[in-house]
Amino acid sequence: MFDFLISSVTVAGIYALMALGLNLQAGYSGLLNFGHIAFAGIGAYATGIAIQSGWGGFSGAAIGVCVAMALGWCIARLGRNLASDYWGIATLAIAEILRTAATNEVWLTGGAQGISAIPSLFDGLGRPWSAMAFLALVLLAVLVFALACRRVGNGRFGRALRLMREEPQLAACMGYDLRSLKSRAIMSGAALTALAGSLYAHYMSFVGPDYMLASETFWLWTMLMIGGLGNTAGVLVGVVVVQGAYALVPFAKDYFGFSSDISGALRLGLIGFILLASLMWRSQGLVPEKVRKIA
Repeated sequence: MFDFLISSVTVAGIYALMALGLNLQAGYSGLLNFGHIAFAGIGAYATGIAIQSGWGGFSGAAIGVCVAMALGWCIARLGRNLASDYWGIATLAIAEILRTAATNEVWLTGGAQGISAIPSLFDGLGRPWSAMAFLALVLLAVLVFALACRRVGNGRFGRALRLMREEPQLAACMGYDLRSLKSRAIMSGAALTALAGSLYAHYMSFVGPDYMLASETFWLWTMLMIGGLGNTAGVLVGVVVVQGAYALVPFAKDYFGFSSDISGALRLGLIGFILLASLMWRSQGLVPEKVRKIA
């Protein structure tokens, strides 16, 4: 039970970092990035490849962040000639291309088998202290980056992103470079998500193509929509609600004697019900964004 709680909270913290990265793009900037999980995959694969090549995990994380930011810059430039919905489809296509490449490039990524034997950051401490130390690191990262995202959102850059989201023509008339704002928002979210992907690879001791499934991106979108787009506290609430529902289903399975297939369907159904209820009665999320209104 103790190990299960540690594992659930650790995974929730890692997803919180990814969700905060998506919120910088979707919440503050209004960008429909449906391929966001590709950044986490890049961070995870960079860590696995670096360790496999004899480098340290920190080097892999740094390389992953840099590569993710470069991809984010390219994606932002791609969107200059596309409407928002078509740009969202393009991001989904890019993520699927990367996942397919990771599945087939056996010499680099291990193919469908992925890369295993990635050491945890605190293996030398032994159980259960290694898991607790990793959890403390993840929670510290969530705290630091949540405060940073909140500060960014309340600052000049965050106000510029919201203006671009609500009134792009007005933002351009006021002298803001919309392409630069989009690039910076996407690159910032990409860096944070790549770091989360690196932590996930260390925690799972494995990275594979399944890390970049499109369903993972929509899982993050579900957290944002339930919690509240554009609100850091709302993002964290959404993560807690979704991961809490996900973690509670095994207890129901044991109590009622469900099969594994039924419990899997129950997980999706429960989270789908929460999302539907949120959209019907709290369309702006459980903790909606507070937008300053001009008097």
